[in-house]
Amino acid sequence: MSSGLADNIRKFRRAAGLSQEGLAHESGLSVGVVRKIEQGGDARVETLHALARALGVTTSVLFTTEAPEPVIGDEANRRYLVELRKALMPPVGLGALPVASPAEAAHLSALRREIADTHALYQADRYGSVARKLPGLLRSAEATVSTLDGEEQRQAMAVRAHALLMAGKYLTQVRQYDMAYYALAEGIRLARGNGERLMAATGVVGMCWLLLRQDRFDECEQLADVTAEEMEPRLSEAGAGHLSVWGELWLRLASAAVRNNRPDAAREARRMAGTAAIALDKEHFAFGENWGQFGPVTAELKVVEDLSLMGDARAVLRRSDDGLLSPKAVNHYGKPSPPNWGRHRLDVAKAHVTLGSHQDAMSELKQLRQCSGEWMKHQPIARYVMSDLLASRKRTLTQDMRDMASHLGVSS
Repeated sequence: MSSGLADNIRKFRRAAGLSQEGLAHESGLSVGVVRKIEQGGDARVETLHALARALGVTTSVLFTTEAPEPVIGDEANRRYLVELRKALMPPVGLGALPVASPAEAAHLSALRREIADTHALYQADRYGSVARKLPGLLRSAEATVSTLDGEEQRQAMAVRAHALLMAGKYLTQVRQYDMAYYALAEGIRLARGNGERLMAATGVVGMCWLLLRQDRFDECEQLADVTAEEMEPRLSEAGAGHLSVWGELWLRLASAAVRNNRPDAAREARRMAGTAAIALDKEHFAFGENWGQFGPVTAELKVVEDLSLMGDARAVLRRSDDGLLSPKAVNHYGKPSPPNWGRHRLDVAKAHVTLGSHQDAMSELKQLRQCSGEWMKHQPIARYVMSDLLASRKRTLTQDMRDMASHLGVSS
């Protein structure tokens, strides 16, 4: 029960001269939802975003520091990731405790191939294989750094930074945020100190993603803004990697700003991302040069995501397969990354549920399960869509609906 959140909502509502009914009307929520929150109930971030828009404040000011609820059911994850935790976050004492032995060192070319293979597994939704590979990869990279010197050691440090960013990417995806922060922070520091500026900026994009997932909108926006300014390219001279990471920083800034009810900042950031996408002209992906993938199609996906966050379901459906997202345009510019495309189709499914098109929503969810079933399990929006579908369904649930609810861990 979040009494601080309830107090904040009530305080800003009264300052705006609104009754609970008036706030419900302005935010597009039901009176029951507003009452529940003011009585200490919890709420999704998208609900708080709607309230912030109605109250004319940033979403962040509604958050409060509270004693956390007990964490239940995470025991298995602690066991599954114990080897990765040991490799990434070893115990610290008065003296140095080596994590890896020299025998675990490897050739730089072999380490680079291992990172590429691990990332390919990540892109293919094989998270279990990624978790098994990362501990050995991290230990081997650290051992290799310790056994080399000069230019070879510098190259090994760049490889280790790359491995840390790979770990941070995976751990953010599976919502192990303490480990993800450590991996990303270490990777950024190592790349920065090693003169790998583009790789360090790529890590910052990942750090912004982590901050977004933790609802730390102000910090995400500030970090992306400062880094984008430092990385601003000469558009006529910049390479694809530089343009991509610069564009991704603007995407992160825009995502934070729209969630934080700062629409003007979000629009400007989307404009800058569009500038980078136009200069690039194609979807670009090369992990290490950019975090995920960036280009005209990805930039447009995020514009549609904004419409979803604003609750404009009809606009989401109008733009979901049109313009830059039409099959012809995607064929020309290149396909976006599977996670970005998957998030987009979840926005489409959400729009269908909002408009009462349950079969269309299920069609989207079933297609996603076929191509990205494991990824889908880690997406709260997938569970929200399924929960809303179940809550609004008047007729008996179909077998497909029951199967999907079971897959996502949603009670049917």
